[in-house]
Amino acid sequence: MKTFNHLVSEQMRTMEKLLFLQSELERCEEIEEELNCLVQETELESIQFEIASLRSELKEIHQLFESQTEEVIRSYQNMKVTV
Repeated sequence: MKTFNHLVSEQMRTMEKLLFLQSELERCEEIEEELNCLVQETELESIQFEIASLRSELKEIHQLFESQTEEVIRSYQNMKVTV
């Protein structure tokens, strides 16, 4: 049970980061749209770089979350088998 609780706790921290990154990505995309309207090329490139970076990090965190989900499921199944 201790392993399962640890895995779930770790997964919740990952979920918090995932949600934070998603909201940051949305914020940056809104800024990108505003800058597109204002045609401020230098700032636009900067925010596009930040968006690309956030998308990459979000993808990594999403993969980590999926991996943790699989590990939580395996742990739970093992816990059921041993009980």
